[in-house]
Amino acid sequence: MQAKLDAFARLLGIMDDLREKCPWDRKQTLESLRNLTIEETYELADAILDQDLEGVKEEIGDLMLHMVFYAKIGDEKGAFDIADALNAVCDKLIKRHPHIYGDLQVADDEEVKRNWEQLKLQEGKKSVLAGVPNSLPAMVKAYRMQEKTKQVGFEWENSEQVWDKVREEMEEFHEAVALDHSREKQEEEFGDVLFSLVNFARFQGIDPETALERVNQKFKKRFEYIEANATKDLREMTLEEMDVLWNQAKTSV
Repeated sequence: MQAKLDAFARLLGIMDDLREKCPWDRKQTLESLRNLTIEETYELADAILDQDLEGVKEEIGDLMLHMVFYAKIGDEKGAFDIADALNAVCDKLIKRHPHIYGDLQVADDEEVKRNWEQLKLQEGKKSVLAGVPNSLPAMVKAYRMQEKTKQVGFEWENSEQVWDKVREEMEEFHEAVALDHSREKQEEEFGDVLFSLVNFARFQGIDPETALERVNQKFKKRFEYIEANATKDLREMTLEEMDVLWNQAKTSV
């Protein structure tokens, strides 16, 4: 434990030095760091998907630096410091885990999640969806909203009902396209299809964001195989010629 505390103290000291002595670090604000933090978060997500533990370690460090940076700026503004932030999350964790720090009994992880949402409402949240960030990617947001509303009973009874909903939404989207409805109407119906597919994936225990990203990576590797093995410019190739290389890529990458 002491080694971990020493490492964290070392980072805090370095942050103090950088904020005082480095022109770039002195210039940063909460707003200027935001996009960089998002980028670092996605780099961590990539490392996790790649099962690159060395990369995960590196990206955890990068994100920890950002958290310390935000706390340093908060301290300079007289708003909060890193101790305030850490104590706040500790207090929240203790309060929201009465089955650990109190006498509440729970049957399983699903009951833990239900209790968590109920406690958030008791703390003053006006909606179970209040904690879902607006800036989340749409597919992740759909999954998180469905997970949260499930905790208060807004949920299908079984996966067959969800699949029926998928089929219904696909038919409505197809109808909107076939009847040449407005682009806005087609977009709405397509969104309904995606939302219902996310719901079905959730019922099957599949993370739709991870599933789509794995397909993205697979597509990228196979298309790059086509580029690397094409005997002429891709713009001069027919789809059939490219499809031959695509099928080769399926067994090669």
